[in-house]
Amino acid sequence: MKLNLAVLPGDGIGPEIVEQAMKAVKAVANKFKHELTYEYGLTGAIAIDEVGEPYPEKTHELCMNSDAVLFGAIGDPRFDNDPKAKVRPEQGLLLMRKKLGLYANIRPVETFESLLHKSPLRRELVEGADFVAIRELTGGIYFGEKGRKDGGNTAFDTCTYTREEIERILKLGYDFAMKRNKKLTVVDKANVLESSRLWREVAQEMAPNYPEVKTEYMFVDNAAMQIIQWPKNFDVMVTENMFGDILTDEASVITGSLGLLPSASVGIHTSVFEPIHGSYPQAAGKDIANPIATILSAAMMFEYAFNLPEEGKLIREAVAASMAEKYVTEDIAEGQAYKTSQVGDWIANYIEQN
Repeated sequence: MKLNLAVLPGDGIGPEIVEQAMKAVKAVANKFKHELTYEYGLTGAIAIDEVGEPYPEKTHELCMNSDAVLFGAIGDPRFDNDPKAKVRPEQGLLLMRKKLGLYANIRPVETFESLLHKSPLRRELVEGADFVAIRELTGGIYFGEKGRKDGGNTAFDTCTYTREEIERILKLGYDFAMKRNKKLTVVDKANVLESSRLWREVAQEMAPNYPEVKTEYMFVDNAAMQIIQWPKNFDVMVTENMFGDILTDEASVITGSLGLLPSASVGIHTSVFEPIHGSYPQAAGKDIANPIATILSAAMMFEYAFNLPEEGKLIREAVAASMAEKYVTEDIAEGQAYKTSQVGDWIANYIEQN
């Protein structure tokens, strides 16, 4: 099978972790006799530095002409510390989502037996936790009208959703629930926000079309609490853009490390696969960052973009083996810690030999 990738390393630790994921991708492609082609593109701060914009048209064309996008991270302290900057790396991520029509971010939250003791929650709370958070990506407050008035002393951000946007993300949520444990939690703030009331209204209209699925509704503040108290009670969670941004980062912590969780952003055009963590600029170039989330994102890429579950399964098996053997980076190591590149080599070698 021909596999054509766009590879966007981005900023900070992005190039290092993407390099390790590509080792796994190449090993799997070689083992299963796939024809792999790939091309690198600029995005984020490095793209601003080189061409003046965070998501250049050339990068967009590369993504549109590829079967999938493997993405690292975006962000640079130079822009974080300059509130008056007109162009920011994060604008590139939002533009990529908008232009590719990536309306859904899929984040599996799954604990690893060998790392349960690393979770800030008690073992009995997190052992066996396994749910999927689906976040709407192209609507809401991040894309609504925003600005300043009263001489810059009043700021506003508008949260807007259409029925169509809500229906398509809920349909995806129900599809996932049907393939899993048939439970869908719709997270909103319908007691306060009009946009959330539309979310709940649409969900209540759609629920009878999925009689096998138990649909529950939960205010976002309650959901934030229950993720910590009873993470095993969730199966599929679906929510709007900003709520999803916050809740999925909260959920990621229960696994023991932010560096372990992958994600897929899917929609109208080419899907993007990326770790959920940021660019971690403090670690850039030090060969210490955890590459596992990016490698698992590559596994999701084989499963979702290419419909090659065996290839994805082998990558997951290699990652699980590396953690069982304690061949991991310093953020989750007990005793000897290995370099980012060493973990990438170990996992690629496992794939080649199994």
